[in-house]
Amino acid sequence: MERFASRPAFHCRGDTLTFASLDKQSKALAAWLRQNMHISKGDRIAVMLPNVLAFPIATMGVMRSGAVQVNINPMYTARELAHQLNDSGAQVIVAWHAARATLGEVIGATRVSTVILVGADEDCESVGGVPTLSFSQALREGCHCRYLPVKLGGADTLFLQYTGGTSGVSKGAILSHRNLVANIEQFKAMYRTILRPGDERIVTAIPLYHIFALMLNFLTYCSMGAENWLVDNPRDLNTFVGVLKIASPTVFVGVNTLFATLLSHARIGEADFSALRLSIGGGAAVLSVVSARWQALTGTFIRQGYGLTETSPVVSFTPAAATGFSGSTGLPLPGTDVQLLGDDGRVAAAGQRGEICVRGPQVMRGYWQRADADSEAFTADGFFKTGDIGVIDVDGFLHIVDRKKDMVIVSGFNVYPNEVEAAASTLAGIAECACVGQPDPRTGEALVLFAVRAPGSSVSEDELIAHCRTLLTAYKVPRIIRMVERLPKSTVGKILRRELALPLSTPS
Repeated sequence: MERFASRPAFHCRGDTLTFASLDKQSKALAAWLRQNMHISKGDRIAVMLPNVLAFPIATMGVMRSGAVQVNINPMYTARELAHQLNDSGAQVIVAWHAARATLGEVIGATRVSTVILVGADEDCESVGGVPTLSFSQALREGCHCRYLPVKLGGADTLFLQYTGGTSGVSKGAILSHRNLVANIEQFKAMYRTILRPGDERIVTAIPLYHIFALMLNFLTYCSMGAENWLVDNPRDLNTFVGVLKIASPTVFVGVNTLFATLLSHARIGEADFSALRLSIGGGAAVLSVVSARWQALTGTFIRQGYGLTETSPVVSFTPAAATGFSGSTGLPLPGTDVQLLGDDGRVAAAGQRGEICVRGPQVMRGYWQRADADSEAFTADGFFKTGDIGVIDVDGFLHIVDRKKDMVIVSGFNVYPNEVEAAASTLAGIAECACVGQPDPRTGEALVLFAVRAPGSSVSEDELIAHCRTLLTAYKVPRIIRMVERLPKSTVGKILRRELALPLSTPS
């Protein structure tokens, strides 16, 4: 923040925050939290914001106060919000004004004693009987408080980053300052020939409360003095394309569905990609057809990364020297050990599938107050078991096959939905799809493919099945096709197969 003081750090909706302003305001917030809220090192503060300028100020302020930030999706339901607040024991929450009603439903049953609303009027009413003030008021008061740096070490906790809770309740991954610093420096080491500190522009449409954007878009590029254009509502595609037009990004980060959505938008040709040097995809597998279309539009192919909340998050990345899309997630980051374990617990032979297990400085310390989960999550020699199935090829590149729990067994054969989806998506007229298994009395499980037609397409179920038969062996061909208008997705655009895995009637 000192090195790039005069440069713009963040833009959003016509407003700009310089690095000097970020430095000053985050110090004010930290001083206010410690002096007026009596926040001590290790206390938990929840941040429930979309991609707005208050997010980086709040994060830097929480960091400087010595507290632990609990990142919360501002679109969460009352049940989801209550779980994270209670599980983390957060005492203060910095919340988006639109989440006020949801917060009011649950706050009385939590430890939260102060609410700071962003985007609210200066004269804030209490939320559920809890004292409330505006974010701008907290910053003004903080300017009159004395800022004293807090002594922090690498082992101190920085974030409680909650997992998606796809199996049971959501768990908080304990991510330390060292975890995040390590992952930032690992990425920068791998891409040192491409990165240009002080001359990067990044557009951030994936949510900052998600670990992918939090580490890469925010912290990593902030450390290089990048100009960051925040998109608070990526569903507003006209405004989104307008940002791409003005920003002329040097780097763009997204998930497969975000790239595909942009490519299908009528105005995408107006966006300025003339300076784009680096396109990065993560969160879910990037399809080759999407990368090819993106390269045709922008001149850059999509480089894939692989990671998890528990690994801060990046484990592997397409190396800087790569010249085209490969479908792999690249090589492990420097200082990262990856091994594949078979069902028997032994390391899988070269070219064989196995559960991806990771050891490195970016791997979390464990789950918050869940020693039982820790014992299941780590091997005896300290490798984190990801639950993902992968293959390492002869060149050492990691290929993600699928989630272990998503594997479908058809007549005794293992079928990985990613493979079926990749094949189906190559048919012109299919925008996106998702494959799941359903119980079947004859084959144990049957494959069901949910597909979304591209605008103007009239492709039929029979045509899609016929196409799959040309690319897949018989047992991998979907038994049932369901054409739908949309697929359920997470906040970062990852397709939620678990919401599709419902009992369906099987055609006779």
